Amino acid sequence: MSNQPIAAAPEKLDANVLKIAGVVVLGAIMSILDVTVVSVALPTFQTEFDASYAQVAWTMTGYTLALATVIPLSGWAADRFGTKRLYMLALLLFTLGSALCATADSIGQLIAYRVLQGLGGGMLMPLGMTIMTRAAGPARIGRLMAVLGIPMLLGPIGGPILGGWLIEAASWHWIFLINVPIGAIGLVYAAVALPKDSPEPSESFDFIGMLMLSPGLALFLYGVSSLPETGTVTATRVWSTMLVGALLVVGFVRYSFKPRHPLLDLRLFRNRNLAIASVSLFVFIIAFMGAGLLFPSYFLQVRGESTLNAGLLMAPQGLGAMLTMPIAGMLADRIPVGRTVPFAMALIAAGFFTFTQVGTDTSYLLLCGSLFVMGLGMGGTMMPIMTSALRTLTNHETARGSTLVNILQQIGGSIGAAVMSVILTSRLNGSAPIPGLTDPRTGDPVTEAEAAIASQHGTQLPVDPTVIQRGLEFVADSFGTTFWVGFALVLATFIPLAFLPRRRQASPLKAEQDISGGEQPGTPVLTH
Repeated sequence: MSNQPIAAAPEKLDANVLKIAGVVVLGAIMSILDVTVVSVALPTFQTEFDASYAQVAWTMTGYTLALATVIPLSGWAADRFGTKRLYMLALLLFTLGSALCATADSIGQLIAYRVLQGLGGGMLMPLGMTIMTRAAGPARIGRLMAVLGIPMLLGPIGGPILGGWLIEAASWHWIFLINVPIGAIGLVYAAVALPKDSPEPSESFDFIGMLMLSPGLALFLYGVSSLPETGTVTATRVWSTMLVGALLVVGFVRYSFKPRHPLLDLRLFRNRNLAIASVSLFVFIIAFMGAGLLFPSYFLQVRGESTLNAGLLMAPQGLGAMLTMPIAGMLADRIPVGRTVPFAMALIAAGFFTFTQVGTDTSYLLLCGSLFVMGLGMGGTMMPIMTSALRTLTNHETARGSTLVNILQQIGGSIGAAVMSVILTSRLNGSAPIPGLTDPRTGDPVTEAEAAIASQHGTQLPVDPTVIQRGLEFVADSFGTTFWVGFALVLATFIPLAFLPRRRQASPLKAEQDISGGEQPGTPVLTH
C-alpha cells in the first residue's frame, strides 16, 4: 500500500487551522470543566437549597441525560445545517444555560437549567471533533486531536481546583457565571474563525431512530447513574430503566441497518480501524473516568485534604499529559498508533498499580510521582486512539463517526463512575457500627468508617482515637480494593489495543481531496 498520500502533506499546522482549533478547544474547556466543577459544589447545593444528596445529584444526572439525548442528533444536524451554525447554537445554549443556573433560587430550577446547559454541551464535543478532523486533513489529524485532548485530560484535574477556589473565594454562583464571558468570547471567535457553512440538506431525518435511540440512551444512563445512590442493581429504579433503555437501544441497532440514512450509522463499524479503536476507547474510558473520580476522593476522605488541595495534588497527572500529548500527536501522524499506544498504556498501568497499595499515610511523593507517570501515559493514549478511529473515514462520514465515538465516551464514562462508586460504597458499608452512637438526622448507627471520614474534616465525635484510626485504615483499604478493579480494567484495555493498526494506511478523506481537484495539500476541508 502506498504511503505517498500521507508523505506529501505539509508538516506544520498553519495559522487558519490553529484558529479553528482555538474555537473548538474553548468550547471543550467550558463543557468538560463544567462537569467536574459542579461535582465539587454538590455539598454546597445541599446547604444552600436545604436539599438531600439524592436531590442535588440530579444537577449532574439531568446534565448527563441531556447529553445522551442530543449527542445522537449531532451527526445528522451537522450534515443538514452545517457545523459552524450548529456549533454556535450549541455555544449559545450552553452559555444561556450557565447564566440561568446562576439565577436559580430552588433546586428544581437549577436542575432544569442544567438540562438546558446539557443540550448545548452535548453537541460541543462531537461537533468540535468533526470540525477539527475536516480542518486538519488525514496527515495532520494526530497533532490537531492532541490539541483537543488537552481539555479532555485536564478537565477532571482543573475542575476541582477551579470549583474549590471559586466557592471559597466568591460563591457557588460563580462556577456558572464564569462561563458567560468565556461563552460570549467563544461565539465571536467562532463567527470570525470558522469558515462559512455549505451544508447539503439531502438526507431525511430518521425520526423513528430518534424515538428509539435518544430515550434509550437517556433511560439506560439514568439507571446507571442511580447505582451509586441505591447501591444495588436490583433496585427497581435501576434495573427497570436500564432494561427499558437497553431494549430501545437494541431495537435501534436492529432497525438501523434498514433505512438508507439512519440517525446513527452503525455500518461505519465495518471499518476495522474504527471498530477496534472504539472498543479500545470504550474500555479505557470506563477505567479512566471511574478511577479519575476516586483519586481526589482518596485525598479528601482518607487524608483529610481540602477540595482545593486535593485538586492541586492531582496536578502532576495533568503536567505529565501536557508533556507527552504534543509528542503523541506528532507520532500519530508518522507512526501507526498500534506501535505507540501500548507503551503509553503500560505507563498508565505502572502508575495505577501504586494506588492499589494505598494506606493512611502513603507518601505524597510516591502518589504524585505515580500520577505524573499516569499522566505521561494518558497523554499518549486517548487522542491517538481517537485519531485511529477517525483517520480512515471519508469527509462525509466524519460527522457520524465523531457522534459514534462521543456516544461511546458518554456511556463508558457513566458506567465507569457508577461501577467504581458502587464498589467503594459497598466496601464502606461493611464497616463496623460504633455501639451507642447514632446519626441525629437519620437515627442510623454511625460506623467506624463514617466517624473516621468525619474526623478528617474537623467533626469531633465522642469516640476513642483507636476506633477512628481503625476506621481510617478500613476506608483506605476500601479505596485500595476499588483501585484493584480499576487496575484490572486498565489491563483489560491491552486486549483490544493489540489489534490496533501497525501499518500506515492512506486515508479516504485524503483521496476525496485529491479527486475534488480544488484543494491544495493542507487546506482545511470544512464543507461537503
